[in-house]
Formats: sequence, structure tokens, C-alpha cells
Amino acid sequence: MDDATPPTAGAGDAPMTRIQKRNRATILRAGLDVFSAHGFRGSTLDQISQEAGLSKPNLLYYFPSKEAIHVALLSALMKNWLAPLRALDPAGDPREELMRYVRAKLAMSREKPKESRLFANEVLQGAPRISDHLQHDLKRLVDEKAAVIQNWVDQGRLARVHPYHLIFSIWAMTQHYADFDVQVRAILGGEDPFDGAEQFLDQLFSRLLTPQPPPRA
Repeated sequence: MDDATPPTAGAGDAPMTRIQKRNRATILRAGLDVFSAHGFRGSTLDQISQEAGLSKPNLLYYFPSKEAIHVALLSALMKNWLAPLRALDPAGDPREELMRYVRAKLAMSREKPKESRLFANEVLQGAPRISDHLQHDLKRLVDEKAAVIQNWVDQGRLARVHPYHLIFSIWAMTQHYADFDVQVRAILGGEDPFDGAEQFLDQLFSRLLTPQPPPRA
């Protein structure tokens, strides 16, 4: 069995029971809580099993190692996290497509802050478990969407922005609200950090992306 793969139905295997599916989901939720709070190195199987309310041997039936839980979480995260970028439509209106992407990323930070911190912790450690994905799958996707953005720029439908740095800026300015939640809340005095964030980012990126009329002769 692959380290990242919990027990599933295979050739000659019975499908997972309802209880097995529930236990697997419980372990993944517990792993997310523990990893997002302590990082990979600071987390243990004992912490995860305690958080899940399952014995350690029971946990090991589903996932053979701490790394297996971590990889399973990262795999699901990357699939969901990148879906809005994949949905960027070359045939759509450039600013509408990009603003939809900004709003989707901000909503993910609001709804899935633990997942964002899990990913940030992995990258800060040098991405040992997802470096291959970053260098191949992610790079191909970003290259593809950067080419779409550059085409919009060349057509005069967007302001002259650097496609890659635009994508990086969207990631940074939306995920900041999840990754630095404590800092943001401290500065805002307990105010919901997402109140006003969407409106501000709409204004900021809308101005950034709108082509400027040529100067008068």
C-alpha cells in the first residue's frame, strides 16, 4: 500500500464500510487540526489519535504513518485549492475571470484557514512532500494560465501586468488572511478580518487590471 493511500477497495478487496469511511474522515480532520497548529515536525501520531478519539493501532490501520496522513491532506488540498485557477476561462471577460479568481481564493481562506496554514507550513519547510507536484503539475498549470493572461494583455484587454507576479500577488493577498489570522485580528482589534476585504481587493485589482487609455497627442 502506498504511504499516501489509506485502505480502499481494490481487486479482490471488499469496499470500505460506512464505519471505515467515517473513521478515515475523522482521522483526516484530526490530522488537519494537529498539523495546522503544530506543523509536520511538531505533530505526532499520538496527538492525532487523541484528537480523533481513536486508538493509535486503529489509526495505523488506515494510515501507516504520520506522513501518509499529511500527504493525503495535501493531495486533497491541492486539488481543491487549484480548481479556481483551472477554471480561468480564456474565452471569458479577462477582468471578470480574474476577479472571480480573487474572490474564490479569498473565500477559501475564509472557509478553509487550516488548509491554508497546512500548505504554508509545508512550503516553509521546503515542500519535502509536494516538491515534485510544485515543479511539474503546478508549474504546468501556472504556465498555461500565465499564457492566457499574457494573451489578454497583448490584445489590450488588460493593463500591462506581469502574469506570474499577478498570480503570486493574488495568492499572497488572499491567503494572508488565513495564514496570518492572529496578526490581522490583533491589528483590527477583534474585527472579522474578512469584513471589507473583498471590497478592497475588488477595488485594488480592478484598478490594476483596467487598461489605461493612451495619452493624448
